Amino acid sequence: MSNGHPRRGRPSARQLGTTSFLALLVLLAALLLPTQATAATASFTLGATRTDQNGNTLQLHGLGIIKVGATWYGFGEDKTGETSSNTSFQDIPCYTSTDLGGWTYRGVALGRQATGDLGPDRIVERPKVIHNSSTGLYVMYMHIDSSTYSDARVGVATSSSPCGPYAYQDSFRPLGNLSRDIGLFQDTDGTGYLLSEDRNNGLHIYRLAADYLSVDSAVALLGGSGSASYEAPALVKVGGTYYLLASHLTGWGANDNVYTTATSLSGPWAPVRDFAAPGTHTYDSQTANIITVQGASGTTYLYAGDRWNTSDLGNSPLIWLPLTIRGTTVNLGQYPNWTLDTGAGTWAPDSGIPTNAVHTLTNANSSMLMDVSGGSTSNGAKVIQWQFNGGDNQKWTLTRVSDNVYTLTSVKSGLCLDVPGQATAEGMQLEQWTCNGGTNQQFAADLVGSLTGTKFMLVNINSGLNVGVESSSTTGGAAVVQLTGIGATSEQWTVS
Repeated sequence: MSNGHPRRGRPSARQLGTTSFLALLVLLAALLLPTQATAATASFTLGATRTDQNGNTLQLHGLGIIKVGATWYGFGEDKTGETSSNTSFQDIPCYTSTDLGGWTYRGVALGRQATGDLGPDRIVERPKVIHNSSTGLYVMYMHIDSSTYSDARVGVATSSSPCGPYAYQDSFRPLGNLSRDIGLFQDTDGTGYLLSEDRNNGLHIYRLAADYLSVDSAVALLGGSGSASYEAPALVKVGGTYYLLASHLTGWGANDNVYTTATSLSGPWAPVRDFAAPGTHTYDSQTANIITVQGASGTTYLYAGDRWNTSDLGNSPLIWLPLTIRGTTVNLGQYPNWTLDTGAGTWAPDSGIPTNAVHTLTNANSSMLMDVSGGSTSNGAKVIQWQFNGGDNQKWTLTRVSDNVYTLTSVKSGLCLDVPGQATAEGMQLEQWTCNGGTNQQFAADLVGSLTGTKFMLVNINSGLNVGVESSSTTGGAAVVQLTGIGATSEQWTVS
């Protein structure tokens, strides 16, 4: 039957030969010419709803994530339609992404069952996955509990493929201890570790058995019982240092999450410190995981957190932001919009303080300016606050070192804002000194308050302490010092 189109004749032998020859040329060109790598760049807007390919809100709460080849596999708590008074287990979905920005829903990795740990009215939280190269299995750990949180156990499931479906194995209390919020970590030697919150004792680090299916031994205990304990743990290793992030125990309410460092998982672990601007409650979020993005030009570490919406948990925003990790200091800045290039392993803020530009810094508490005392041009001259006078000793050139990290150079002297002697003690007065590139001359500028504002906390990269005015003074001549962060307005600066 005719379909209404002109009939095409069969090609001749000459035509076939020409076509084959052209095809061969195209193939040879493809083999000989260098290939152009496809850029994998994603944009992020802080607090925005993120959706999958079908427009459904991502259910990546309590994020678990693993990279296999060029693909990230994400797992989370499906909290669709839930509130803080109704958190019964529904399922753990699996999503895939190649750039961490766009996600494709692949199905249920671990589903609800008729009875048992995964049955109705059960609590299943914070799914984490690592791959065991010896057994070939992907192993998922999760918090298993009753609706009253009286079971306090950890569950284990396995699969031969990253997305599952996972076969549930069993639940247990590690070494007999309570286990609520958990984290999972795989060291560079392949050893697996379980991080587990036990409010009777503290935050445990356990070594897993060789097959990852059980706990082998206790490694470390951080914090203490009750309010001295920590939950929502996440761990990353950079160089020879371990960085552990965790939340205080405040239920669904956000708090200033903290971090600690060590060169061995068994410790000693450093005293905990805030890693986001104090008083912001970690930009109203709770730690879920740390994502390592290694590329051709560098490595970016992403903080992945949850901003819990207790009246609609399924629509709780995912707060993902780049971490600045240097030495023993971890800093989390706040950016309204930023981009990530997963191929390069780099990120960039879409807005921020104009770099290599001249600014004044006004203390939010006193309304006085950061000033080099006496207009000095000498090394070691002290930094104070003083009434506005238009002098060049009150003007600073801010130059971005990387990420949200800046050096501040006095316009009058050409010397850099400096923490003397690389001191890490609270109360040390800042001075100006010859610019030398040291971390004691580098400051993270953490945006506080409105995302469209210009108010920042300046955090010294070497000490991890905030730049503030001594004793919250409002008097001209008061020392500008480094302080333990408490979120006070005397530690906030308007950059203009």
